[in-house]
Amino acid sequence: MLIRIYKIVFTLAVISFSFNQNCIDRVEVLLWDQCYNIESTAKLSLSGVGLSGKIPEEIGELINLYILDLSNNRLSGEIPSSIGKLVNLKFLYLQDNELSGQIPSSIGELVSLNRLFLSSNKISGSIPTVIGNLKNLEYLHLFKNKLSGQIPIELGKLVNLFKLDLSLNQLTGAIPYQLGGLTNLNSLRLFSNQLSGDIPLSIKNLLELEFLFLQNNQLSGQVPFQLCAYKKINMNMDGNMFCPPYPFCLSEDSIKSQLVLDCN
Repeated sequence: MLIRIYKIVFTLAVISFSFNQNCIDRVEVLLWDQCYNIESTAKLSLSGVGLSGKIPEEIGELINLYILDLSNNRLSGEIPSSIGKLVNLKFLYLQDNELSGQIPSSIGELVSLNRLFLSSNKISGSIPTVIGNLKNLEYLHLFKNKLSGQIPIELGKLVNLFKLDLSLNQLTGAIPYQLGGLTNLNSLRLFSNQLSGDIPLSIKNLLELEFLFLQNNQLSGQVPFQLCAYKKINMNMDGNMFCPPYPFCLSEDSIKSQLVLDCN
């Protein structure tokens, strides 16, 4: 009986060994039981296919990758630092997984990146300041994580940003004045954090803004009257501590601020 079990185990080991040998050394890399050519693989789309476990460090060997989509799986653990080797990457979709740990600082090497979607995970720690290096970024979605600390002022360097969503985290401190430099911004969503202080007056520079959602924070002071100059803007300021007078385009009922005892 023991001999038979040994033969079965040995056979399985040989099969596994043989399978791994299917990948050509230094030409291909094995990822999730599939060989990918290091030079020619430009797109890796495995969204919603039931992947689990950690993202392999070997992912960084696909140096010509421009689309990496691992969204809507059960991936866990930290985002590997080797992701920073994918310098040609334009689209990175890791949302809707169970990723944890901090965003690796190597993310700042992805200077060609256009979209960075890390939302709906369990990522913690602060937002790396090196994200400010990603000058081609148009979409930054970090919502529904466990991010803490302040919003980096370096995000104000992302002049091509169209949508910024940091909602549903544990961010603290003031909204950076530097965000007023994002003149192409269409959507700013910072709701359900622990942000405090005034809305910066620099927000008047965001002439393309159509969505401003700041509800459920600890913001105070007055809502800038300049926001009423935006004809198409949709705003939600509910659940803060703003003081009257409110802008004419907002009624006291629509702002629904918490009771403020000292607005002098």
